[in-house]
Amino acid sequence: MRKLSAGYICLALFIQKGKGDYMSEDLLRVGVIANTHGVHGEVKVFPTTDDMTRFKKLKQVILDTGKEQRTLEIASVKFFKNLAILKFKGIDNINDIEKYKGKDLLITREQAVPLKKDEYFICDLIGCQVVTEDGTEVGELTEVLQTAANDVFVVQAGKKEVLVPYINDCVTEVSIEEKKVTIRLLPGMMD
Repeated sequence: MRKLSAGYICLALFIQKGKGDYMSEDLLRVGVIANTHGVHGEVKVFPTTDDMTRFKKLKQVILDTGKEQRTLEIASVKFFKNLAILKFKGIDNINDIEKYKGKDLLITREQAVPLKKDEYFICDLIGCQVVTEDGTEVGELTEVLQTAANDVFVVQAGKKEVLVPYINDCVTEVSIEEKKVTIRLLPGMMD
């Protein structure tokens, strides 16, 4: 069974062919500011990476305010339940950070965990042309759904969506360089 891991939500998540892991081409979203924490400028961050401890290794992140991108140095990291609690250098008051609730925290691709063989960022898969093994065009990969059993590629095939499980029997090849995913159609997939 292949399972996509929630590496980064691309701006990024990465997927690993053969086991199981999505925005801008050069920036990867590692979290979203969920709320403030205390009155000294700390924030609760909902991680969009499958390894929350990853925040301990980061020295800085890019805050996307919607109008601008601002680099923030990380002063400290701690964890509470499914959230990372971050403190940024120079932000020492709840009023200075409160306006950023719901905003993305990004990293550059250079800061990302290196991909292994057959691993891909989901953002690199989005927009790939999907073809069958004989070269017949199926459509464009528009989304990746993460389910308990296996992950699923959503392919826009004309006016309908085709759901392609990310398993060895269905996805036979991925070429990021060619922006192409080759699949084996199983009976009923196009119905």
